[in-house]
Amino acid sequence: KGVPAALVMSTTCGMLRLAAQSYSSAGEMLERVNEALHPNIPPNMFVTCFYCILDLNRGSLTYANAGHDLPYVQRGGGEAEELRARGMPLGLMSGVSYEEKEIVLEEGEAALFYIDGLVEAHNPQGEMFGFPRLRALISEHDEERRLEGFLMEELYSFVGEGWEQEDDITLLTLRCS
Repeated sequence: KGVPAALVMSTTCGMLRLAAQSYSSAGEMLERVNEALHPNIPPNMFVTCFYCILDLNRGSLTYANAGHDLPYVQRGGGEAEELRARGMPLGLMSGVSYEEKEIVLEEGEAALFYIDGLVEAHNPQGEMFGFPRLRALISEHDEERRLEGFLMEELYSFVGEGWEQEDDITLLTLRCS
């Protein structure tokens, strides 16, 4: 979304890296970064962020959300569960607290993190790919193929040939094995 947005994102990433050295709580991390970012961000700009801490020994994710699209956990039995936690985007206002939650991933389960370019992609008729479609696809996906590859194939099928990409698309899957 342009040079100003890139500069804000770069600054935010630096703040997150620095704060990660001092704070062990996902919610507290977002609070501290928000307080540092708020007085210095250009008007009408903000940053969405989903921050999680992975405990490899327990398979747990402790997370907080600053206005980002909700990640999903692909549970056994075809269930797609949203990782919900309340919190305002970073930089909008000071004094914001961020709800923190925790889940444990069981063997074979996967967490899908993505950015809005996926759900906001449009087909030739102007219909958005959307959250309901994403959730349904996650629910029906089997473990034979990688989840992100499956979703990208479904996206390309949805938008059709000659699709002009409107926004960047990033997917990250964390699977417990």
